[in-house]
Amino acid sequence: MAVIMGLCSIGLMVKSAELNIGWIDGRGPGSGSWSFWLSAGMLLTCIATLVRWFFGTTPESRNRELYMTRDTVLVVGTSAGAILFLLVLTHLLGMYGALILFLLFYLKFIGRHSWGLTLVLTIAIPVAIFCLFEWALKIPLPKAWTEPMFYPIYDLMYS
Repeated sequence: MAVIMGLCSIGLMVKSAELNIGWIDGRGPGSGSWSFWLSAGMLLTCIATLVRWFFGTTPESRNRELYMTRDTVLVVGTSAGAILFLLVLTHLLGMYGALILFLLFYLKFIGRHSWGLTLVLTIAIPVAIFCLFEWALKIPLPKAWTEPMFYPIYDLMYS
């Protein structure tokens, strides 16, 4: 899996490098910057995973049991379905509304976390993402029909 993910990382880095991956004066990071550096980080973790497997430094790297059990396939399939649902809802509710519903489902029903932690993270993560993308990086994310709800926030940010 680390080899496949590493190859995907290299492919994403090559495609991202076709765009500007540096800093643009007065504008911020180039359009390929985020995906390039995220892929580079993913490649480094794949290399670290391969090194740990080769030397058998973790119990997981020495384990000879079946890699994908029935339960694993169920969790991965449910996760993939939830991410697909997130993408469809992004078109309808915008990124933040879809992300709230995704986190609520994933944290409570897949992760089986307490309601307290689920609600805190369900609110805190979209707020943090909004602050990072919309405020710090000046990159608007899709909002669909919820956009008018953001106008008061924009008034505070840009006044």
